[in-house]
Amino acid sequence: MTHILSPIVQGFFDPATWTVTYVVYEKEGSACAIIDSVLDYDPKSGRTSTQSADQVIAFVREKKLQVQWILETHAHADHLTAAPYLKANLGGRTAIGHHITAVQHVFKGVFNLEASFQEDGTQFDHLLQADETLAIGNLTAQAMSVPGHTPACVAFHIGDAVFVGDTLFMPDVGSARCDFPGGSAKTLYASVRKILSLHPSTRLFMCHDYPPNEREVRFETTVAEQRAHNIHLHDGIDEAEFVRMRTARDATLEMPTLILPAVQVNIRAGEFPPKDDNGVSYLKIPLNAL
Repeated sequence: MTHILSPIVQGFFDPATWTVTYVVYEKEGSACAIIDSVLDYDPKSGRTSTQSADQVIAFVREKKLQVQWILETHAHADHLTAAPYLKANLGGRTAIGHHITAVQHVFKGVFNLEASFQEDGTQFDHLLQADETLAIGNLTAQAMSVPGHTPACVAFHIGDAVFVGDTLFMPDVGSARCDFPGGSAKTLYASVRKILSLHPSTRLFMCHDYPPNEREVRFETTVAEQRAHNIHLHDGIDEAEFVRMRTARDATLEMPTLILPAVQVNIRAGEFPPKDDNGVSYLKIPLNAL
């Protein structure tokens, strides 16, 4: 199998959720993977729409790409995945880290989900083991286990590119929160050091950008840039210092706006909850529980 050192990466930034969806491929007409897609959701009306995903579909068709994988770095708390919609229109298989089962277990209890909800990850087509590799045509993707933000977080290492999920943000933003169920600042520190031990020129692609000081949105950086300039995790920051900072910072943060709808949908691989007898699907809002 030919190993392509520098895959083509096309990012789609969703300003409503500050999320970046990626299409990763070798060349026009090749196989591709879609990473961290977005289903548009209006929390005021409860309506979903597909403008963000339709941009991805249009690009894939324009480039004559064949979708092999629809990948999730974790069960996101800030946006709903569009994986089922993309799969219906483009094909491909869904995959997420195998520790999603731990996340499903926790949130089945939080939301008191229906007894038939399975906590075994079977909602996804494939559960990724640590360091497992996937073929994307001639490209090879390695699933790096990078827990800390959630226990199920994975990063995808494809050639000279790594899609880091929520382990890291751009250097002037820092790192992800670690106060969700199963999160750990100590564990995140180890995960980030794993990523930052890669070659300094390795391209790192963020799942989000929250640009400070009115700078333009950016979502690509390098290992070298992160090691030199990340405000939370640059070289010289030790584990104890990071854990103190992250723990204190997390205590000041509000819950993400879409955490309650997003997690309920994302632990189902993007499917909505079973419809009630009136034909409508409902989300649950637990009061005074989080």
